[in-house]
Amino acid sequence: MGAQQLTRTFVVWDYLVFAGMLSISAAIGVYYAFCRGGQTQKDFLMGGRKMTALPVALSLTSSFMSAITILGIPSEIYRFGAIFSMYGFSYIIMVVITSEVFLPVFYKLGITSTYEYLELRFNKRIRLCGTALFILQTVLYMGVVIYAPALAMNQATGLNLWGTIITTGVICTFYSSMGGFKAVVWIHVFQVGIKMAGFFSVIIQGTVVQGGISNILNDSYHGGRLNFWDFNPNPLQRYTFWTIIIGGSITWLTVFGISPAQVQRYNACKSRFHAKMSLYINLIGCWGILACTTLCGLVLYSRYHECDPWTSKKVSAPDQLMPYLALDILQDFPGLPGLFVACIYSATLSTVSASVNALAAVTISDLIKPHFPSLSEKTLSQLCKVTSMLYGALCIGMAALASLMGALLQVVLSIFGIIGGPLLGLFSLGILVPFANSMGALVGLTTGFAISLWVGIGAQLYPPLPERNLPLSLITDGCNVTSFHHQRNWNATTGTPFSPNAFQVHSAERTPLMDNWYSLSFLYFSTVGMLVTLLVGIIVSLLTGGRKQSIDDRFLLTKEDFLSNFDFFKKEKLVLNQTLYVIENDGTKMTDFNQEAPAFNYIKMNFVEDGGENHGLHF
Repeated sequence: MGAQQLTRTFVVWDYLVFAGMLSISAAIGVYYAFCRGGQTQKDFLMGGRKMTALPVALSLTSSFMSAITILGIPSEIYRFGAIFSMYGFSYIIMVVITSEVFLPVFYKLGITSTYEYLELRFNKRIRLCGTALFILQTVLYMGVVIYAPALAMNQATGLNLWGTIITTGVICTFYSSMGGFKAVVWIHVFQVGIKMAGFFSVIIQGTVVQGGISNILNDSYHGGRLNFWDFNPNPLQRYTFWTIIIGGSITWLTVFGISPAQVQRYNACKSRFHAKMSLYINLIGCWGILACTTLCGLVLYSRYHECDPWTSKKVSAPDQLMPYLALDILQDFPGLPGLFVACIYSATLSTVSASVNALAAVTISDLIKPHFPSLSEKTLSQLCKVTSMLYGALCIGMAALASLMGALLQVVLSIFGIIGGPLLGLFSLGILVPFANSMGALVGLTTGFAISLWVGIGAQLYPPLPERNLPLSLITDGCNVTSFHHQRNWNATTGTPFSPNAFQVHSAERTPLMDNWYSLSFLYFSTVGMLVTLLVGIIVSLLTGGRKQSIDDRFLLTKEDFLSNFDFFKKEKLVLNQTLYVIENDGTKMTDFNQEAPAFNYIKMNFVEDGGENHGLHF
């Protein structure tokens, strides 16, 4: 196909809409950096712990609706059908477990980074392992998130791909490092509106162009896209009810249950009631986003069910289908293509800014503060900003690696599964298993990560056969030069295409290992990592004297945590001035936990290990 050009790309109104979104986002960051007075490091990282449920819920929803969501889910529904909408059930499971299992423990401890908990519950080595894995996971994730909208901008406007990537990272890093936590939250609230407007513009105009919702549903039905129910228990099949409910729930638990980016936000609420309410309001937002992306996927299929742009080489990857559709149906409405690209771009800004802020919080509280406890408030605040800028720069570099990977959504969920699954198992071990000790935690985490890394890398190198993925048919019989308002060779400007996987090893001969273990649904990566970590951690703890230790109840999920749901009308007070007791094996030491919910807790904790040598932990 020749390099035919779009009949029109961006016009002045499109650029104005897009520039307006960037300007307002940056202005909010400047406002919180300068107009609200100086910020302490507690204000910068936790908003002073005075946030209410609604803005925090909108912030959680906004970062959930990343560019991966906007570009990836409609393309998955276009290729595999509406079974993806079964995620609505997994979101319920994820929110209930997060609010009733993880939130009570994290909130009553008043911690900034969830990895502070690992040192309180186990030891410093476990904390550092968890912190390192989180930083690796988040930096990899942000590389993919930054690359996605830059690719969309490249396709929509012809702007230089890497110039757009650098611009994304610079703007995002600017307002994250300048305005801190409150700026990030309120920018998220603003960007939710932009993203929903972008979604609705495509859904409404797509419905009009296709002659109504009944035509869209009819086309989708005859194309096999309304495949909501598939109860096949085969774990090798890409999407079934069970892979989404089990694997999907655990995958999203690794994000909302234990990720500092999310925990940091609901821990910033002024009471536990507000923290829980933020999660349940966020559930409604997640359902709304899922409904919008499902409708976009069905509009996409209805529009192109006779001429698939991917197999007919009009786009070089499925993840480019949504920008292609937006330019196709919105080109006669100046400003709307710009609104849709602003929707994708703001999705990236909200996700990356939350991640940069969380990375700064984890680095300061887990890596810097423990070694330099005498740093002044002013120095800590400056370090927060410098750390945010450094992570922003690192994530721009990671976008280069993202350009070599496979389809957006699968890459992101695989990263969460491979790294997040073992971490979820580690936190579950600490919160739910009273006899779990540091040896069991370390061996369990190492084993779980090794197993999930094995299957994850194997799946990247030797992807499952098409019959495992069950992609639905895509037709090009109706393609002709006049069937679209515009034709363009989108391969011309993309550089490295985002699909297929650039790391794939092409082998003529398939082994049983490839056809079974490496063909496991990517949604189960997190389940494998979590279960292996839990099981190994329990066994090793029992074999190394875990039953002889006694743990302070505040490190565990207790009956009182559940009963506290019924006294939400009482004024909650965060109490952190009790004495913590940590007893390992035969040794007993105590220390005071005498802080007023600081952003960084300074705790001196001693315990005696088997050999009788006394070890002190300081942070």
